[in-house]
Amino acid sequence: MQQSETVQPGKENGVMARLRDYLLLIKFSLTTMVVFSAVISYLLAPKIVEYDWAMISLLFLAGMLVTGSANTINQVVEKDTDALMKRTANRPIASGRMSVTEGWAFALISGLLGVFLLWYYFNGLSAGLAAFSLFLYAFIYTPLKKVNSISVLVGAFPGGLPCLIGFAAGNDTIFFGEHEWRDLGGWALFAIQFFWQFPHFWAIAWISHKDYEAAGFRMLPSEKGPTKYSAIQSIVYSVLLIPVGLGPYFIGLTGWVSLLILLVCNIGMVALSVRLYTKMEKSAARGVMFGSYVYLMVVFLALVADKV
Repeated sequence: MQQSETVQPGKENGVMARLRDYLLLIKFSLTTMVVFSAVISYLLAPKIVEYDWAMISLLFLAGMLVTGSANTINQVVEKDTDALMKRTANRPIASGRMSVTEGWAFALISGLLGVFLLWYYFNGLSAGLAAFSLFLYAFIYTPLKKVNSISVLVGAFPGGLPCLIGFAAGNDTIFFGEHEWRDLGGWALFAIQFFWQFPHFWAIAWISHKDYEAAGFRMLPSEKGPTKYSAIQSIVYSVLLIPVGLGPYFIGLTGWVSLLILLVCNIGMVALSVRLYTKMEKSAARGVMFGSYVYLMVVFLALVADKV
């Protein structure tokens, strides 16, 4: 009896450690944020007039599986470079706690299951978009990160696709249909998340520039790293968010209250990017990074609360 009491905690610790590794493998926090935008886009679809929590939960699960698969492939492919960077060296595959074979197996099973759930419970359009997004992120964006900073542009497409996936899951179409202009809402949401990613990821690249440089990643628009040019690019894309943010209102998807909230948030993003340009410090880059997280959450919640 005494022996079983001493063994059991070890087993629990092993299980919990393995669970933590899988949460690291799928990049749980990042994946949750991605799936959040998909669920909000689903709720904004014109065909969704009542909240079916079972379907919302299924969409969330499918999104976690597909996004987790993409992030797992990313860690398998980048295991050697992850091991060179302080912020990623403790990832399960980079540290050697998990084998490459296990990583590939998890990625394959979770990716296929996630796409299947979208196809079976929602529609083929959302499943096809999810499969395309997974391929684009894992096999185009990921290897391109070592080639050219254009990888950020390429990565912005799968980064914005969760909005189209969620909208398609709820509306069965992302093109002009029975709800007229509102059926194009997925593209308006995609555009917001697409342009949002540039100041967001460039702020991360600014903060982690030395790590990225040591690993051979080229993430900032300037080859010289954190320069005035890189800061100006953040300003440019933050400014572009202003007209892009008008999209949901002008196609009749949302009302004027969310329009005003978006305008205030967009001006805030511009101000944070301008501050980065004037300060040229990591603290200002952190302001852009954390501000962008708040921006996306506030904007998407405002849109769904103000749905027409």
